[in-house]
Amino acid sequence: MLYAYTAVITESDGIFYAKVPDIDGCITTGNSLPEAISLITDALNLCLVGLEDEDICPKPPTSQADIPHTPDDILTIIQADTILYRARTDTKAVRKNVSLPAWMAGLADKRGINCSKVLQDALLTVLS
Repeated sequence: MLYAYTAVITESDGIFYAKVPDIDGCITTGNSLPEAISLITDALNLCLVGLEDEDICPKPPTSQADIPHTPDDILTIIQADTILYRARTDTKAVRKNVSLPAWMAGLADKRGINCSKVLQDALLTVLS
């Protein structure tokens, strides 16, 4: 799933505190602004994956104009792609048996086609 939320980043004594107010517990810190943005993006993806796994619909994003912040805060849109995040982080393989017509399996073998890879690619396309 694709999501976009606003992150609020506050700098204090060289530390950048980042949070996504719409998602409970989505907070992190970084030593620089780019690091804070990278870490809050990762945190947002992780939080949203957890919500999806629990079948909890995340709160819709609040308009930036309605997010409480100080004038010194940095507000930035953070994009999350939970399908891509899962593909990058959850690499454990699970065995699934698939039935194919004999002619199809034979032709795939003759052509050196990896059926597992084809199925993964097809599922990724359908799930995205």
